[in-house]
Amino acid sequence: MRAHRIAALLVLALVTLVPGAAAAQQTHDHASHSPYSGMQSRDIKALDSAAVQDYLTGAGMGFALAAELNGHPGPRHVLELADQLRLTEAQREATSRIFDGMQREATALGEQIVELERELDRRFAHRHIDAQTLDELTGKVALLNGRLRAVHLRAHIEQTALLTGEQITLYQRLRGYE
Repeated sequence: MRAHRIAALLVLALVTLVPGAAAAQQTHDHASHSPYSGMQSRDIKALDSAAVQDYLTGAGMGFALAAELNGHPGPRHVLELADQLRLTEAQREATSRIFDGMQREATALGEQIVELERELDRRFAHRHIDAQTLDELTGKVALLNGRLRAVHLRAHIEQTALLTGEQITLYQRLRGYE
């Protein structure tokens, strides 16, 4: 009986310790590798190709989540749901104007951001950067990102003003927020 208990304890110890030891070994093996490994070949190190594309096309990139998730519909999704929301022709036209204006502004700002990120990357790559230039470039990027976010949020405010309460409620339901 005692031998069975000892054997059971040994099996339990092995089952418990072996996976932990394997994980520890794996952690040790990868400890020297950075999670950024492979990113050094990017055109702009701080931005992956999807982010560059999003900036250059005026995509939302989550900038308007404060509006979207608090009941302020966005023009892109309102246009996608136009029939289900039973938009009037005037609402469709106004929504299209809001969306087009947002896209123009967002794309222009996105192009500037990508170019500044490219310049920052280039300066680091050529070791031609100092604290003042760093502060100037990152300050410009931050300012433009703030303006870009405001463009997207403003479009949600304008869109909300065009819709009825019933349309906003329906939008929330269609988007899965209720």
